[in-house]
Amino acid sequence: MDWDDRYSIDDYLFGQKPAQALLQNEKHLVPCGETLLIADGEGRNSVYLAKKGFKVTSSDSSIVAQEKAKALADSHCVKVHFKLENFFDIDWSRKQYDNIVGICFQFIPPELMGEVFKGLRLATKKGGTILIHGYTPKQIQYGTGGPKDVSLMYTKKTFTRSFNPSEIHLLEEYEATISEGPGHSGKSSMIDFVAKP
Repeated sequence: MDWDDRYSIDDYLFGQKPAQALLQNEKHLVPCGETLLIADGEGRNSVYLAKKGFKVTSSDSSIVAQEKAKALADSHCVKVHFKLENFFDIDWSRKQYDNIVGICFQFIPPELMGEVFKGLRLATKKGGTILIHGYTPKQIQYGTGGPKDVSLMYTKKTFTRSFNPSEIHLLEEYEATISEGPGHSGKSSMIDFVAKP
């Protein structure tokens, strides 16, 4: 998918307000900690956390999305460290964070997901939090957001294969009606995952 092209609309593709799932699960994050948001897009989630006092790094591969994210941060008078980088080129061993947040980064082939989780673990400080939110396979029926490829959707097994039960603090599939810009709108089949590895 050409994300630069997809983000090249006048509006914010996923809106300017934080994801509903982030608001619901913020309580699991290390308060005001160093926080990495992966595939952060237009910055709605990183700007929200920066406003709440988190020390935020926003990573994305789309220059178009990141320019919009910078404009959003400026409009809210918050500081966010932006990194333009390909997700698959990230060296997860370079820095550790208190929190890693991934909202709907559903472009990882299933065979690579285990390696991605190893990387996220490596980049999380002891006592830190990994928060992931996305769509389940049932979302294909709704077509209100997310990929069209069912293999890129998340199930509970996506996470239980890579994390020990003692590390998992939340793993919930649910349905909700969301309104997050033209990209995420309507009845949706979601999953939330929180781990403290």
